[in-house]
Parts: sequence; C-alpha cells; structure tokens
Amino acid sequence: MDVELKIHRFDPERDSAPHWETYRVPVEPMDRVLDVLTRAKELLDGSITFRRSCAHGVCGSDALLINGRNRLACKVRVEQLGKSISVAPLPGLPVVKDLVVDMDEFFGKYRSVLPFLIADEPEGTGERLQSQQQRDVYDDTTKCILCAACTSSCPSFWAQPEYVGPAAIVNAHRFIFDSRDQGADERLEILSNEDGVWRCRTTFNCVDACPRGINITKAILEVSSAIGSRG
Repeated sequence: MDVELKIHRFDPERDSAPHWETYRVPVEPMDRVLDVLTRAKELLDGSITFRRSCAHGVCGSDALLINGRNRLACKVRVEQLGKSISVAPLPGLPVVKDLVVDMDEFFGKYRSVLPFLIADEPEGTGERLQSQQQRDVYDDTTKCILCAACTSSCPSFWAQPEYVGPAAIVNAHRFIFDSRDQGADERLEILSNEDGVWRCRTTFNCVDACPRGINITKAILEVSSAIGSRG
C-alpha cells in the first residue's frame, strides 16, 4: 500500500519560507513513521532532513509533530494514522532545516536546573542507600528522555519562550525529591522566578505529548508545593 506523506520543509539556503511537500510512499501497516521518512529519503528525495538515532523510543531524537500531535516517529505506526500522514518540526523551536530544530536553548534550560546529584558529605566506602518508598517519590520523573515533546506542546512556552518549560521542571523534580540529594533549595530558588513553575497553566498538553507516560503536571505541582512550603 501507499501513503500520502506531507512534510513541512524549509531549507534556509534556498527557501524564503517553510512550505509543504507531498510524497507517495510505499509502506506496510506496521511500519513506523520513522520507516516512512527513511524510505521517502532513500527512494524519493535524498534532501529530506530529520534526526534519528536509536529508533527504539529511548533517545528521543525523532520527536516530531505528526498529524497534529507531538510524538516519537519511531513509536507511531502507519496503521494508527491511516493513508495520510503529515510531519512537521516540533512547534515553538527554531527550525534548522526541514524537520530538524535547534535544541540549544532547550538543553540550556535543562542545565539551568542543575540536573545532577548534589551531595556534599564524603562519599564513604559504600553506596548512598535509600528505601523503595524514597525511590518511589521521584521514580516517574526518571523516565524523561529529553525529547522536548512536552515543552514544545506547552502553550505557556509558545507565549513566553523564556519559560523554563516542563522538561526542565521534570528533571529538577527528579533530584529535588531524591533523598540522597542536598541541592533541593538551590533548584527551588531557580524555579521560583517568573519564568519557573508559576508559568504552568495546567493545560495537560505536556502529559498528552510525553511518549514515556510521565505525569508531568503532577510533578510540576509537587515542585510548586515544595516552593510554597519553604520556610
């Protein structure tokens, strides 16, 4: 069978504005969108540009706007979409070329929340142990693969690009609530400013977009509560 594949394209070296191009691509029902893009590039137009890496839903590099929703191209199958598939770059991020967006600002915000363990006491000779209950508090937010699907689906981010965004808050949450970490106060201070957690409007777009099923809004509200309960 064939599908109609519409790709939102932009080459800064030749185009004055983005435009749509349409291809008829031979597919199988169980093919993923990533397979369809790869086949279109190999058989029809070698200039089509997109990111990919593991192709197994782990690296997050192939997040795209697929039929109007942010998803991973390697996880969505043709049979789920039908015979017409539209693919565009993630919204709200600068387009480098075709389906490739500039992730520098996104990762800059991620780094700004100190997404690493801060523990000042000596390491000692053993592990830093914690109970299963302590782990359960932040287990959900360890699943983030930094695909940017959540942040680029957020109306608050579209309206105010300086907003740190859901992905950064999720990764701050992962350490704020880690019993072994001692940097919570510093992260909460970072996230308490006008471009931090208070810009969230709980529209749940981020939850719907997350390919890992993280309850992002819940995590944001827990960080907000932690900020509010500080002495």
